[in-house]
This record gives sequence, structure tokens and C-alpha cells, in this order.
Amino acid sequence: MNTTSGVDVENSRLFGMRCHFRTAVQTVVSLIILTSAYIFTRRAQWTEHMFQETRWIRYSTALLNSSREPCPQDAVKNSLCLSVSVRLLAGTIQSEQRFLTVGLSSVKRNKESYLLSTLNSIFSQSSEKELSQMVVVVLLADFDLGWVQESLNNIVQQFSTRLSQGQLLVIHADQEFYPPLTGLKRNFNDAPDRVTFRSKQNVDYAFLVDFSAGLSQYYIMLEDDVDCSKGFLTSIRGHINSQGSSPWVTLEFSKLGYIGKLYRSSNLPQLAQFLYLFYQEMPCDFLLSHFRTLLMQDKSIRFRPSLFQHMGTYSSFQGTHNRLKDDDFHQDPADNPPADIHTDIEVFEKHGPDEAYGQGADYFWGKGPIKAGNYFLIAFHEPVVLFHILIQTGLDGKDLLDSADVEVGEMVLKTGSGVECSGTHILGSLREGQLEQKNVTLNNPVLCLRIRVTAGQSNWVIIRNIQVWTAEKKDEKSPAV
Repeated sequence: MNTTSGVDVENSRLFGMRCHFRTAVQTVVSLIILTSAYIFTRRAQWTEHMFQETRWIRYSTALLNSSREPCPQDAVKNSLCLSVSVRLLAGTIQSEQRFLTVGLSSVKRNKESYLLSTLNSIFSQSSEKELSQMVVVVLLADFDLGWVQESLNNIVQQFSTRLSQGQLLVIHADQEFYPPLTGLKRNFNDAPDRVTFRSKQNVDYAFLVDFSAGLSQYYIMLEDDVDCSKGFLTSIRGHINSQGSSPWVTLEFSKLGYIGKLYRSSNLPQLAQFLYLFYQEMPCDFLLSHFRTLLMQDKSIRFRPSLFQHMGTYSSFQGTHNRLKDDDFHQDPADNPPADIHTDIEVFEKHGPDEAYGQGADYFWGKGPIKAGNYFLIAFHEPVVLFHILIQTGLDGKDLLDSADVEVGEMVLKTGSGVECSGTHILGSLREGQLEQKNVTLNNPVLCLRIRVTAGQSNWVIIRNIQVWTAEKKDEKSPAV
């Protein structure tokens, strides 16, 4: 789907629109809360019914033999119809809940189509173990029923095994269940055709998100023109675990639009209603940002490297050229197994040592002077077999760690002054504040990785990125056939 956020406008107009939006939100929050209970009840009844029958539904049968009444055109009343507005075209809904639902919506494009390539990337970049914990939901969201039938046939032909195993579901919502898509507000001075496009897109995602609510613990939003990194589910699981008990609403695994935005499934019914109620107000990525802040997550939580890359050349809106790329995307992201981080370098404010290893946007920042013998130590919870290490220090050419050896050790010992990495072996030394070593060959698993300063410096030091790839995870994330 298109990642463009609408034409640019003056800051004052945007500020005014957001203030107006926040005022409108306050008037409907109570409605959202009241309708949530109703939606959960309807969903439970609907899901129970779905589990009682085989869910291989051919499109022509499902589409032509419906006796349901259209939902009301009023947006507030229609929000109660989300759950019954979507029909399952292909796939088997499993009774057990998975770990992750991957949701994407697709429409007919004027030029190239990327849907099948996106699905192939999702499945080929995941191991069979990961796929057993995942379900992919594709909303064929175009009103051209011929295109829907053709797309469904192509998916069934190419991914029949994934459909029969409950790893892929294909859904559709009829045009009669959509609210008005013309004569809408022209917020941000968008042209009428763009307002229609982005408003329909919001409703598409409302249907998709609501349908996906009971399928898994977590839900991640993709587009229909992305490439995935290898083993992205395993990486997502690790990042979720790294948050511990800290509250969050959205975790971000791409910096582009609404690609790679992760939610707890418990929040999906509210998110679906939110997208539907405000479908004509602004583009989807704006709404997702407001949803996060309304649920009291003020700042975005984005992880690096990005796990998803926009690969489409032409936009789904009018087929315009689209060169959007995420320069933080890595095809094979680091594993960074669970570990405790220690240092005897004085920490500046909140830039603690965990930030260097956590693959987030922050970094470790240590106060100078830095002395020879100072260390930065990663103590793994379990022995690991390393095969690739990347260490990057400094930011914009400043606060580099000038002189240090990188060592690995087979034992971690607690001492009176801290933690010691023993039985060490030197892998190499930093050069211009960096070290990357691929195809590491060690005789035994290691329990620690240490950066040991070899010469003092007066400057402060930033360690912004430590990435570790393990042989165990490499084998586990071999692509599925």
C-alpha cells in the first residue's frame, strides 16, 4: 500500500488540525470504551461459529450467497459492524492462538503488483518453526471483484500449503460495508481523490485489524510491497522480551510509514474502531501515531536494524513513482542473545550500557577521561557460538573509542569490583572506533564479550551499536522451503 502521508502544508495549519483532532478524540473516547465490550462479545460468538466448520471458502460462493444486511452508513453505528463485515475467502482458522499475526492489505495497482513477492518473502525468510507460530492475513481490499478473484486464484495456486496449514488467511470486505468515500473533508488541503484513497485505506485497515484481533498474541502491520529480514519473528520476540514489564503500545521495526508497527492483540479492537471513526480525518500513519499517544506512549520505540524494507517501485495511488527506502534495513539482522551489560566507565545521564546492545535508537555515552584498562562487558546468559560480530563507536565522527581490544571469554567471574571475563581470547582491535569480524572461528562456546581500553583518551566515548550473530540462531533461521 502507499506510504505517502499527503501533501505538505504549513506548520500552523497542521498544528491547528491536530488540536482540532485531539478535541474530537475527547468526545468519542467514552464511546470507544463502551463499544469495546460489545465488539468483544460479538467477536467471541463469531469466532466460535467459525471454528465449527471447515474454512476453505471459494470466493464466488462466499460472495454471491450472502443474506446479510448492509451496515449503517453512520460511522459511529457502523463501527459495531466491523466484525461481521469481513468474509474469509481462503485458509483455515486454527483454534490455538499463535504468537504473531502479520497483516497486510492489497489493492489493484495500475502498474506492477508486489503482493505475491511480499508473501514469498514472508514465508521464505522464516523457518518452519517460526511459521508454526505465525499467521499471515491478507485483505484483498479492492472493489474490482474480477481482480479479487484473480488475486485469490494466484494465492491459492502458489501458497496452497500455507493456506491448508492455517499460516495464511485471505479475506475481503464488500463495498456496501464501507462508509461514504466521497464528499469528505479536505484536511491538509489534499485533493479529493487523495482524500478518498487515504480514507478508504483507513477503513481497509480497520477491517483487517479487527479480523486479526483473536488470532495471536501480537499483530504487526505490513504493506503489500515489502521485503523481510531473515528470521524476523525471532528478532521481534527478542525485542518484545527486552522491554520486560515496561508499558508500551507500539513497537516499530521500520521507520517508513506504517510498515513494521507492532501491537498487542488486546489493543486491536480499539485500534480498529479508532481507524474507522476517524477514517476521513488524516492518513493512516498519522492516526497510528495519535493512537499511541492517546494510550500514553509519548515517544516512539523503534528498533534497529529495521526488519522490513519497502521494495515497490510504483505507488498504489495513481501508480506514481515511489523511491522510499529504509536505510536502517538489514537482510540478516543480529541475534544479540540475552545478556547482562557491565562497564566501569562513568555513564552520562540516561545513556546506560544496555543501550549499546539493545539495537534501539539510543546509545551508551561514557564520560571522559577514559583510562587504559576500562572495559565494556557483555555477559551472555547462556554459552553462545559466535560467527559474526560488529562494534561501532562514535557518532558523526565524534566520541570515538580510539584504542581498544575486543576479547571473548569462556567464564564470567564476579569480583569485589565488578565482573571479570576470564579465559579470554583476543578477536581483534578497534580501527577508527569500529570492528567487524565475520566467520569467527572459536573452538568453544563463549560466555562473555569484552571491549578493553588499551590507551587512555580525554574525550568522552559513545558505543552506539554492538551486534552479535550466533551459529545456533543461524541454523534455526534457515529459510523455509
